[in-house]
Amino acid sequence: MPSLSKLQAGLLLAFLIIVWGINWPVSKYALEFMPPVLFSGIRTVIGGVLLLMVAIPRIKRLHLRETWPIYVISSIVNVILYYGLQTIGLHYLPSGLFSAIVFLQPVLVGIFSWLWLGESMNGLKIGGLLLGFAGVGVICSGAGGLSGHISVEGILLAIGSALSWALGTIYVKKTSQRVDPIWLVTNQLLIGGTFMTVVGSGVENWSEVEWSRGFVIALSFISIFVIAIGWIIFYKLMDSGEASKVASFTFLIPLIAILIGTLFLDEPFTMSLLAGLVLILLSIYLVNRRTTSKKDREEAHRA
Repeated sequence: MPSLSKLQAGLLLAFLIIVWGINWPVSKYALEFMPPVLFSGIRTVIGGVLLLMVAIPRIKRLHLRETWPIYVISSIVNVILYYGLQTIGLHYLPSGLFSAIVFLQPVLVGIFSWLWLGESMNGLKIGGLLLGFAGVGVICSGAGGLSGHISVEGILLAIGSALSWALGTIYVKKTSQRVDPIWLVTNQLLIGGTFMTVVGSGVENWSEVEWSRGFVIALSFISIFVIAIGWIIFYKLMDSGEASKVASFTFLIPLIAILIGTLFLDEPFTMSLLAGLVLILLSIYLVNRRTTSKKDREEAHRA
């Protein structure tokens, strides 16, 4: 993929953070009208079908015989496990706590990028990643996310969701030069979505689905903006910059979700929210701060 300018990257990041932040309360709402596995399957199938119209004119770039394992693996980690564990897990934990655990993902991406992609790792970056995760935790605990019954099943599902997303992010970045990005997103959505829809049809009941106007609007928003467009932008950003740096900005997503609750659901703006925001902003600064080595400083001094 061609590289992005700072302005382009900033605009795409802003769009992604806002849309993926809105996704959490909208998904929680939508799950009142459709069982979780069916919901995971249908929303990703719709997103894949929409992207198929964009992908078909690029059919010469598919190279399915050589690249099909990439599509299958990415669909397993980025769709089946990530979305499947996420939607099921929301039934076991308060949404605030669940999202805080899921957004351990940027920390995992930072570690995996260092181990497998050869990206640099230093004390500032490690500290920044940990601060970002702490900020999410502070926000969610202050927003009431830690109230209610805490189940071991829910915690394990949230950790599994974070781990699958992190592994999927690294895998896609590592293999992105071998596949067309549009076909990658399209195929992972179609494969993963079809699998979950089939499984959901077997373990859940279609008669439980309530096709209300609000649900159709929520499903359409998630399928088009969150899934179809969102995943393309996410991979574009990951391919254009260091994975750990891009991932650090995703710490802002649960913040957006809680701000929406504050503005539209009359939830209070607490000191925990403010403290969490400060930690997240500091996290992003530390992860993206450029450090200079001793050799670079010596060369700069001689110049």
